[in-house]
This record gives sequence, C-alpha cells and structure tokens, in this order.
Amino acid sequence: MGYSTFLLDLDHTLLDSDTSESLAFAQTMRAVGINDPDRYMDDYRTINLDLWAKVERGELNPQQVRTLRFERFVAQEKIDADPKQMSEDFVRGLGANGNLYRGARQVLNQLHGRCRLALVTNGLSEVQRARINRLEILKYFEAIVISAEVGVAKPGRKIFDIVFAELGAPPLDEVLMVGDSLSSDIKGGNNYGISTCWYNPKRRVLEAGFQPNYEIYDLDELLELVGF
Repeated sequence: MGYSTFLLDLDHTLLDSDTSESLAFAQTMRAVGINDPDRYMDDYRTINLDLWAKVERGELNPQQVRTLRFERFVAQEKIDADPKQMSEDFVRGLGANGNLYRGARQVLNQLHGRCRLALVTNGLSEVQRARINRLEILKYFEAIVISAEVGVAKPGRKIFDIVFAELGAPPLDEVLMVGDSLSSDIKGGNNYGISTCWYNPKRRVLEAGFQPNYEIYDLDELLELVGF
C-alpha cells in the first residue's frame, strides 16, 4: 500500500462526538430550565444534521450553523430562551466534553513519527481547538485544517488543496483519508483522487454511490491495514 500520509477526521472518527454532544446539550438545556433534555435530543440532532449537510454542499458555512441551529430549535419546540446564549453555552460544552475513542491515542502514537499526519475536520474553530488542546493531540499533526478557519469544508476540493499545500504536496497515491462520513470524508477523498478508509464502527450498510478503498470497524484495524 505504501501510504506515507494520513488525513484523519476528528468527529466520530477519533473523538466520541455523540457523548460530547449529549453532555453539552444537556448542560445547555438545564441552563434554560429544562431538566429533561433527552426528550428534545432527537429533534435537535435532526436540525443540526440538516444544517451540516448544507455546509457540505456549500450552502452554509460553519459559523452560520453555530446559532442558526438553536434559532430553528427554539422556534420549533416553542422554548422561551435566547438562541444566541444557548449557542454560546453549547459551544463551550462541546469543547469541554467528550474523549477519544478507545484505541485512538494508541493508533496516533503508532502512526506518529512513522507517517505524516494531518487532521481535516468540518467544525467550528473554537470547539475543535478546545478539544485538540484538552485532549493533547496537537503534537501528532503536521497540519490541522478546520473548515470554519479556512472557509471551505469537506467534501469540497478546496479544503484538500489547503491541507496538501500545508503538507508540501505529497504524492496522491501515498495519501489515505480516514473518516466515518461517507458524504464528506469518503466522497471528498474519492473526488480528490486519494485512497479512502471508511471507519464504520456501527457497521452501517454502504450506501450506493460511495466507494471507499477500505472499511474498518475498529481503529486498531488501521494499523493492520498499513502493516504496522
């Protein structure tokens, strides 16, 4: 295979983003006097996923999602609360909660120094930077590209142009994109002409139209895949 460079996604790939989101949402809801946040979680996630899908299509930027999701949420649920304040509380909570998946740090330790690593993530700068610093993973990466900081998002080509430029244009056939999202990580990598590895711990059925080169169910399998 001969991969010298790995582009890694953060949310739902290295980081347990579901737990991060659930804890942040519960804290945000309790701050406005709602003590049964689980009742609202599915509705919030539907709104949030729809908006991030628009980011992937280039219809919105991440900074717009920051407050818009809560504007839509409070209107839909008829909650008497300030969506801007809820957004502030939620963003702080996202940065402060959630840990790496089991085995993620070991994989980073194994790859670091033997391969070149870059983190490529669709997200808000203040959230992702807070997580990166809190989890002490900055040291592993030669480049960190966050969509809100560069104004473009996966699966678009421009975000890959940026990370390739930061890495000094490694050969396409030596680069592997690893992520959980078919619509951003796998589609983005495929469109850019690099190999892709779909991290699929929930063993979802592969949707038509997506063609990852590899599929793994556990991060440890990535090391086996590249022969470490």
